[in-house]
Amino acid sequence: MRNLSPLKLILSVFVSLLSITCLGYNLQQQSSLHTDSAMVSYQLTALASSGNRTPFWIQTNQFGTVSAVGSGLGARLSLDYFHRKPHSAKFRWAAGAEVVANVGSQSKVLVPQVYVGIQTGNWELVAGRRRQWIGLADSTLGTGSYVWSTNTMPIPKIQFGTSRFVSVPLTGRWLYFHGFYSEGLFESSRPITSRLKLHQKMAYFRIGRDHSRVKLLAGFNHQVQWGGRSSHETIDGRMPNGIKNYFRIVSGKPGDASSTPNSFDDGNRVGNHLGTIDLGLELEGYTYSLFVYRQNIYEDGTLYALRNIKDGLNGFRFRRKNSYGANFEISEFVLEFLYTKSQGGPDYDYEEQIIHRGSLGRDDYFNNAQVRDGWSYYGRTIGTPFITPTAETIWAQPQYADFFTSNNRVSVYHLGVRGKLFRRVEWAGKYSYSSNWGTYNAPFKSSVRQFSAVLNLQTRVSIAGPTDIGASFGLDTGKLFPQTFGAMLTVRKQMSIY
Repeated sequence: MRNLSPLKLILSVFVSLLSITCLGYNLQQQSSLHTDSAMVSYQLTALASSGNRTPFWIQTNQFGTVSAVGSGLGARLSLDYFHRKPHSAKFRWAAGAEVVANVGSQSKVLVPQVYVGIQTGNWELVAGRRRQWIGLADSTLGTGSYVWSTNTMPIPKIQFGTSRFVSVPLTGRWLYFHGFYSEGLFESSRPITSRLKLHQKMAYFRIGRDHSRVKLLAGFNHQVQWGGRSSHETIDGRMPNGIKNYFRIVSGKPGDASSTPNSFDDGNRVGNHLGTIDLGLELEGYTYSLFVYRQNIYEDGTLYALRNIKDGLNGFRFRRKNSYGANFEISEFVLEFLYTKSQGGPDYDYEEQIIHRGSLGRDDYFNNAQVRDGWSYYGRTIGTPFITPTAETIWAQPQYADFFTSNNRVSVYHLGVRGKLFRRVEWAGKYSYSSNWGTYNAPFKSSVRQFSAVLNLQTRVSIAGPTDIGASFGLDTGKLFPQTFGAMLTVRKQMSIY
C-alpha cells in the first residue's frame, strides 16, 4: 500500500469506518471463572501507517493480534462462557474462543484464544490458549511484566492453580497465596528449534486482607524452554528429555554426564531458564490507591550472587477513586523504569560456571546458545517488548543475526496516564524513551535512542445499542525503529447472551 500523508491517512481510515456497525472486545479484561455468564463480542479495526511498520505502542502488548507491518483492516469475534448448573454444584465450567482476521500487507487468520476450564472454589484447571498476566506490575498502562507480557498470543498449556489470592489456613486471613503449575508447547514452525516444551510455575504471597489499607506482596515466576530439537549445542540435534531431566528443569538443577552426555547441558542447567523475583506494596487511601513494585531478573546464578541486582523493572502507580465531572481529568498514572544493561557484567566467569554450577556475567537476556530463536513465540518477544527481535530493529548486527535479539541491554523511562475528556471521552496515553546498547557480544557503536508514544481515545455512542468507538494515534521517532506515524480506528460492541 502506498504511503499517505498523516492527514490523508487518518481521513481515509475514518471514512472507511463510517458505515460499519459491529461488536467489540476489551483486551484489558482477563478471563475469570467466578461469574455465570456468556459474552459475545465482535470488532472491526482499520489501521494505517505512514511507513511499512506499525507504530510500536499500537501493535505492542496486544496479544499478538495487531499486525506489525503496514496498513490494513481487521475483524475479531470472541465468545467467553462461564456456567454452573445446577447452581448448588461445586464445579463451574468455562470455555472461550477468539478469532482474528487481518487483511493488509501480511494477511493472517489468528486464533489467539481457545480454552476450556473447570473451577471449584478458588482453584481451577484450564487447558488451551488463555489470556494471562504474570508478575507484580501494572498490566494496562505499564510496559508489561519483564518475563511474561501481553506481547504475544497465549502459549497453549495445561495449568492448575488458584484463580485469585486465597487465604492460607491458620493465618487469621492475613496471609494469602496465589500460584499455578503448568506445562505447554511452543509453535512447531520456529526458525531453529522444534518440539520445544514450556514448563512454567509461579508462587506469590500477600500479607494483608482484601480490604486492608496496606498490603505487602512477594513471589517469583519460573519459565523453562526444554526438551526439543536444536541444531546448536546438541548431540544428534536432541535437547535433553525424559523424566530425570524433567525433574532437573523443575528444580533448576544442572545436568550430569549420565543423562546429558552433551557437555553444554552437563555444564549448565538443563533447558533455558528465566524468570523474576518480585516485590510489591499496595496502599489504599480514602480517595486514592498506590502500588509500588520491583521485578528482579534471573536467568542463571547471577542474581543469587547479586551480580545483576541493578537489572529489573521498577514501577509506581497512582489511582484516584473519585471523579469530579471536570472537562479534563487524570484518574491514573504509571511511572516505570526498566534497566537490563548490567547482566552481571561483560565478563563470563567460566570457573564459577564449571566448579559452582552457576553462570556469572554476560547473561544475554532472552538469548540462549541452544535455543537460538530465544524467548519468543511466533517471532514476537514473550517478555518485555523493549528487548526487541533482531528482525524488527534497523540497528541489527549481522554477526548476531542467528540469535533472537541483538538488543537486550536497554534502559527505558515510561509514563502511562489515563483520564476523561468532557465527561464522555476516555483517554489514555503511553510515552516511552529508551536507550539501547545492543548486546555484550555485539554492542552498538553508541547508544541508540528511541521515543515511542500512543494516544488512545474512546467513547460510547448509541448505534443499534451501546457501541464503543475508539481511535489510537501512534508515533515512533529515533534511531532504533523507522520514523513512523500511524492511526487505528475501532468500532466494537459486547453483549451478554446468557
